Amino acid sequence: MKLKGLHSVHFLGIGGIGMSALARWFNHVGIPVSGYDRTPSPLIEELVREGMQVTFDDLVEQIPARVRENKANSLIVWTPAMPADSPQLNYFRDNGFELQKRAAVLGMITKDMPTIAVAGTHGKTTTSSMIAHILKHTGKNVAAFLGGVTQNYQSNLILHDEAKGQATVVVEADEFDRSFLHLHPDTAVVTSVDPDHLDIYGDPDHLVEGFQKFIALIAPKGRLYIQSNALHKIEKPNKSLAVISYGINSGKVKALNIRPKAGAFIFDYQDENCALEDIQLGMPGFHNVENILPAISIALTMGVKPQEVKEAVSSFKGVKRRFEIHVQEEGKVYVDDYAHHPEEIRAFLSSVRAMYPHYKLTAVFQPHLYSRTRDFAKGFSESLSLADEVLLLDIYPARELPIEGVDSAMLLEDIGSANKSLQTKENLLDYLAKSKPELLVTIGAGDIDRLVGPIANLMKTYEN
Repeated sequence: MKLKGLHSVHFLGIGGIGMSALARWFNHVGIPVSGYDRTPSPLIEELVREGMQVTFDDLVEQIPARVRENKANSLIVWTPAMPADSPQLNYFRDNGFELQKRAAVLGMITKDMPTIAVAGTHGKTTTSSMIAHILKHTGKNVAAFLGGVTQNYQSNLILHDEAKGQATVVVEADEFDRSFLHLHPDTAVVTSVDPDHLDIYGDPDHLVEGFQKFIALIAPKGRLYIQSNALHKIEKPNKSLAVISYGINSGKVKALNIRPKAGAFIFDYQDENCALEDIQLGMPGFHNVENILPAISIALTMGVKPQEVKEAVSSFKGVKRRFEIHVQEEGKVYVDDYAHHPEEIRAFLSSVRAMYPHYKLTAVFQPHLYSRTRDFAKGFSESLSLADEVLLLDIYPARELPIEGVDSAMLLEDIGSANKSLQTKENLLDYLAKSKPELLVTIGAGDIDRLVGPIANLMKTYEN
């Protein structure tokens, strides 16, 4: 099926953040959109305001007639979260409609548009958001499907201008469930190839094999930007592919002279043709300085002027739950981050230390997935040891059932911090109210984000 021939798109599970972004894109390009979801939400209300038809009754008669009567030119986008006995889902299956998951539909979009795809076991949401922002800020016609909500646009979707003709699409290439193998990149970024998602891949070698297959999808004479430490893990799939390594003090594209300060990092950029001094990045972190290197290089390659690139970088406000500073006052600082892998935690805590070297650092960590906690227990303990005090919450199970013998307590013994303890979400605020931490960070990809607002409000009330 080709997108240009579509008459209608119907979404089963339209209210999810990734699905709703796809729905808004199809609506933006003029294809009628409808959908079903179980419960109303502010996100769905926004879709309805934009002209989309949404029902909360999983009934065949709620499917618009234009969809039912034009099977050949209707696309059904569905999520595996739909129950197996769903009347709408089974109607579409029984009647031979084209059903595709979100990843495959993103692949269809990238086949028709020049595409920059960002992959990596960490950093892909931030890096793809940085690329999209620099291009958008400097006047390039760009669409972006991102894995997080950007602070500049308060959305995980950036829409292109249809009237300007051909647009470039920036997409986050997710290795989970091998979703990134549906994409058709002209330019790709690989931020890291550290072991992760071993519940999907089985072992690190098969994860690397997955990335190798993704890189093989890059168009002939395309470009691959790859972080220096990941370069040795990947074989170049064809002679015409341009491979550009990047890193801090290493690679063809590098960051030099990095100067952390409260709330920002300042650095110099250098590639084989260009040098930019005193770039200010308001999204702190050594890892975020590294993440923005391919974004700068891609923009320069696309003809953006160096001074415009510097201005765009300085205007980037970051991504929600990625090094998000909620409190920064004399004697007390609170930062929240989505980190859920040992290497991400190491990079995050090292950067926090560099920004606030004289503060006692307290880290609250909620492990994500039983399998990940089991597979990387030693790594978690070592990276968390960068904090002066570590507070561990229960594991967030996400899609998994409990694994016998795997819990947060198994991390405690190998954590080298002077103070360490197990806490519950219910008693955490009381503990923090009594201990009054100077520099507090919350870390994790589960539902720890529900505590961010209450913790920030608490910290604003007490004095150190």
